[in-house]
Amino acid sequence: MNHNGRKTKIFLDSGDPTETRQIKEILGFLDGQTTNPTLVARNPEVQERLKRGEKFSDNEIFKFYKNVVQEVSSLIPHGSVSVEVYADADTSTEEMFLHGRGMSLWIPNAHIKYPTTKQGLLAAEMSVGEGMRVNMTLVFTQEQAAAVYAATRVAKHGDVFVSPFVGRLDDRGENGMDLVKNILQMYSHGDKHVEVLTASVRTLDHLLYAIALGSDIVSAPFAILKEWAEKGTHTPGHEYAYDKDDLVNIPYDAISLEKPWATYKIHHELTDKGIERFSADWNNLVT
Repeated sequence: MNHNGRKTKIFLDSGDPTETRQIKEILGFLDGQTTNPTLVARNPEVQERLKRGEKFSDNEIFKFYKNVVQEVSSLIPHGSVSVEVYADADTSTEEMFLHGRGMSLWIPNAHIKYPTTKQGLLAAEMSVGEGMRVNMTLVFTQEQAAAVYAATRVAKHGDVFVSPFVGRLDDRGENGMDLVKNILQMYSHGDKHVEVLTASVRTLDHLLYAIALGSDIVSAPFAILKEWAEKGTHTPGHEYAYDKDDLVNIPYDAISLEKPWATYKIHHELTDKGIERFSADWNNLVT
């Protein structure tokens, strides 16, 4: 989609269909939405229930998530909706894959989110082999992004997203936007079957610089998209200045995309922490 010369697709990062409706009205468009267990936990209906001291059964929370996803899908039928599988440190590849396969049937425009671990990458490889669309989440290094590329070679363009989490790198003093820039450069040597989705967006600067870099997609919270709209949905060019002298730069690494995916260095401590956080938020909803 191209709005005012902008090629980057804009997604909302939210588990609340009310925000989907409002952002569509405010922006005049919306290209997709990303969801995850933490965002579902923040849904106002969930919060009201928890305030009453009521939790969900496993069946109830999955039904609630399914209803949210289906409502969002109906609002952006021509966009993408990312739906995240439950995963903790002990979740097997088969469990992730079967969970993802079931979720892919919820809506026709789903991208199934798997964590970028060995188990998640194997589930993704199996999924794209069946024609499913995937979004590999909790990416913090170029090597992880290279592994995503290699594990999904059979996929068509648009069927695979890779989601570098820029805000969480910023949190520990690294320039997360450097990772986006580096992945885009690395992927420029490939077949373009994987799209880069800038995630964990914390500021309007993150959004604007992602657009300036040419990130295929950027997913941002409601407040940031609203702020962008209030400032005229400016589309910055390559000259956009993103100066973060307080953050350590992440250098580019010339990594080949031609190796088997399991040979890349996949493990990252922030991926582990992200899995712990998402699973804890989900488990806190369940009796």
